[in-house]
Amino acid sequence: MSTPVAIAFAETDLDAVAGSEGRVAVLVDAEGKLDPGARRVNRLSRGALARVVESEAFARMKPAEIVTLAWPAGLAAEAVDLVRLDRKASQEEARRAGAELAKRQGKADVTLLAGNHPRAADIAFGFALRAYSFDAHRSEEPVIPGAVKVMVTKPEEIASAAGPMAALAEGVFFTRDLVNEPANVLTTDDFAGRLAAMQELGLDVEILEEDELKALGMRALLAVGQGSESPSKVVVMRWNGGAADQAPLALVGKGVVFDTGGISIKPGQGMEEMTMDMGGAAVVAGVMRTLALRKSRANVVGVVGLVENMPDGRAQRPGDIVRSMKGDTIEVINTDAEGRLVLADVLWYAQDRFKPAGVIDLATLTGAIIVALGNANAGVFSNDDAFCADFLKAATREGEGAWRMPLGASYDKLIKSRLADIRNSAGRPAGSITAAQFLQRFIAEDTPWIHLDIAGVALAQEETALAPKGATGWGVLALDRLVADRFEK
Repeated sequence: MSTPVAIAFAETDLDAVAGSEGRVAVLVDAEGKLDPGARRVNRLSRGALARVVESEAFARMKPAEIVTLAWPAGLAAEAVDLVRLDRKASQEEARRAGAELAKRQGKADVTLLAGNHPRAADIAFGFALRAYSFDAHRSEEPVIPGAVKVMVTKPEEIASAAGPMAALAEGVFFTRDLVNEPANVLTTDDFAGRLAAMQELGLDVEILEEDELKALGMRALLAVGQGSESPSKVVVMRWNGGAADQAPLALVGKGVVFDTGGISIKPGQGMEEMTMDMGGAAVVAGVMRTLALRKSRANVVGVVGLVENMPDGRAQRPGDIVRSMKGDTIEVINTDAEGRLVLADVLWYAQDRFKPAGVIDLATLTGAIIVALGNANAGVFSNDDAFCADFLKAATREGEGAWRMPLGASYDKLIKSRLADIRNSAGRPAGSITAAQFLQRFIAEDTPWIHLDIAGVALAQEETALAPKGATGWGVLALDRLVADRFEK
């Protein structure tokens, strides 16, 4: 998998600044006040920094923006990056500052003079997240970034604060890699194998094959994958870091490794992006990896359904009726509304087996949520106000956009079937809501539940503040924060 850049924290050594090669970065607040590190760079560069902070250009700079001085006199460095960042900067601003530095790094070593800035760990975290690149399938040699050193007043204290963030970065990278992989590489077998390898981290991983799924009655899930040569699977990942009697949080992910739409085949334009239709399962995997790496003090189970939706002589057809593990019958109106069939069985299985304290499912479920919210927010649906509020608070704290959407009995009539208990599609009106309403049918009474429709946020068409174009890893930070705040004792 892609490995986050190694970031070392060292005690500030101003005498070493003149000989530091690569790029040197300094932090300057809105008033233009230079800290000791910036003053040393200013003296070495014969007042170059002072001239910048006295300029109108600096006055117009926003938090986390950077001015670069190329080949500064008096330093061995090829560039000095002056970052505007107040001491009272927000977490988001500090992480964006780190990300902006990462975008400029290239092959160069980076020395950041962070002094006693209270957000030094967040700056480093933003740097790590933005330094991601996915080069597994390029012929040319990838750019190997240089060493990154953050000079601070109390390196051990900052390194301790940065430790859990390093675990988070690895979890985000794992999710991004999975979403970025093409479907001919990330088959259901390969996906399951990558999850099984996390047993080395202390996770308990179990892979349920098709014969076991048939015995369990997961006919809805199996129907989605019956047109594919790749076998359908369910993978269970367990992290038991809490008390033995603590009911776990269950994270459930849709893992459609490629979605043609099946017999209700999608238009050809843009179909190549359907390699990301396993994004929900990827986020669950990234969260489980993070929890194991940081030794979370909570019990969490991740359950993902891995299938491929292909057109074939054996593929399910519009008009088919399948019986779910719960026992409800489902009329298949559109084979491209397949994710909810996968989740119906996996949600019921997770509840039946683990009796969780709460359930959160994630899926790139509907294009309708993109119509409603664009690419800035995931859609959040829930049957429990307190649970939902805690998640939204966690998402806001971590800077991951999320917006609550409605549920209600009035939407049930839209998915009522003439022939079965329920139908899997009601057409365009309220498409993301009827999909969530469908899933709610497979949530046991009194079980707190959140459904996250991440279709608009899993894969970015343009770079974001903390990620290059492509897979974002959205959700790993928010869910890890929710676990820490609500479930760790």
